[in-house]
Amino acid sequence: MSESAQLHTTPSQHSGTAGAQPSQQPNYMHEFGLDRGQGLQFGIYSLGDHLPDPHDGSRVDAGQRIHEFIGYAQTAEAAGLDFVSLGESHQEFFASQAHAVILGAIAQATDTIRIGSSSTILSTSDPVRVFENFATIDLISGGRAELVAGRASRVGLFELLGYDLRDYEELYEEKLDLLLTINREKRVTWSGQFRTPLNDAEVLPRPTGQALRIWRAVGGAPASAVKAGLAGVPMVMAHLGGTTSVFKGTVDAYRRAAAHAGFDPATLPIATAGFFHAAETSQEALRGMYPHINEGMKRTNGQGMPKQHFAQSVDPASIANIGSPQQIIEKILHQHEVFGHQRYLAQVDFGGMPYAEVMKQIEIIGTEILPAVKKYTATAPADSVSESAGPASGPAGSAGSAFDSAEEALS
Repeated sequence: MSESAQLHTTPSQHSGTAGAQPSQQPNYMHEFGLDRGQGLQFGIYSLGDHLPDPHDGSRVDAGQRIHEFIGYAQTAEAAGLDFVSLGESHQEFFASQAHAVILGAIAQATDTIRIGSSSTILSTSDPVRVFENFATIDLISGGRAELVAGRASRVGLFELLGYDLRDYEELYEEKLDLLLTINREKRVTWSGQFRTPLNDAEVLPRPTGQALRIWRAVGGAPASAVKAGLAGVPMVMAHLGGTTSVFKGTVDAYRRAAAHAGFDPATLPIATAGFFHAAETSQEALRGMYPHINEGMKRTNGQGMPKQHFAQSVDPASIANIGSPQQIIEKILHQHEVFGHQRYLAQVDFGGMPYAEVMKQIEIIGTEILPAVKKYTATAPADSVSESAGPASGPAGSAGSAFDSAEEALS
C-alpha cells in the first residue's frame, strides 16, 4: 500500500477509538514531562536476553540475570540518565517473560529515574491486565512508569500463548485500541473481535496522573509509523542499523500522518532506540560489540549479522551509536537535528555482555556523553519538527575518518 493510500486508512475498526480525537488531543510533550529546555532525554534499555558470553560460553543463572536488570536501573539513576526500560520475550535465551514483575522491583529499587517497558507484547496480552499492571507500577514508583506497546519481532509466543499468527496485525490494532480507550476513559464500553465486550467497565487502579504514558513501538517501516501518526500516539522508533537519512523518512511519514488526521505533530513525542557501544576508539568498539551482536542474533533470531554490515555502524551516516564517546556524541547530535526527537534509548547489554562491561558503558554515558548531549540539545529550537535537516551542530570531531578502518578492525 502506498503512503498516500495509508493516510486515508482509518486507525481503528472497533467501537473504541485508538488515541485521542484531534479536538481532545493532550499535549503529550507536557504530559510526558519532555522539556526541550532540558535537552534530549537519554536512557538505556534491555530486551531481557539471557545469553551466554560468546567468548567463553559462560552464562549466569536466571535469578542473577534478573537482578542484573535491577542493577542496570540503579546504576543508570546514579549516572543521571533519564529512563530505563525492559522488554518482554517468551522464548529460550530470555529472562524477562514477566517483565512487569521485574519493573515493579525496579520501581521499588529506584527513586527518580523513569521506568518502563521497551516493548510490552500487546498482541498476546489482555489490555485490561496490561493497564492494571502498569498502573500499579506507576503507583509504586510515584508516577514514573511508561509503556511501549509492541507487536513481537519473535513470533513463537503466539503459539505458546494460544493465538493465531495469521491474526498478527488485527490482534495488535484491536488491543492497542482497547488499551488506549481504557487509558482515556475511567469507565469503558467497548467491543471487538478477539475478546469479550466491556460494558461500562471500571478498570482499576488508575495511575498517579490518571493516565499512563503510552507509546507505540515502530520497527522503522513507514507503514507502522503512519498508523501511529493517524492515531495521534507517541512513537518509539527502534532500529538495528541503517542510515539516519533512511529513518528520517519514517519520522516524516509519522508527522505527516498526524497532521493529516488533525493532530499537531509538535505535541507528539518521538523516541529512537538501538545498539550502543562506546570504547576509546571506533575499532575497539566494533571488536567489543560484534561477537555479542552476531552470536546473540544467531541464537535469538536464527541469523547473525555479517561483519561488513556491522562495520558500517561507525560510519557517521549510520544510526547505530557505536564508536568512541566523541563519535557517538556527534552522531546523536546529528540524529537529533535530523529527527527533532525527544528521547534516545541505548541498548547496552545484548548478547551475553558481561555485567561489569554494561556498568562501564553506563558510566561512560553518564560522564562523557550525556553532559555534551544535554548541553547541545537543550538550546534546540522549540519547532524542531521540520522535515528538513541541516548540518549537525555541536563539537567537531573525527567521526568522518572512523569508517575507513572499520572492516580491518573486525578482520
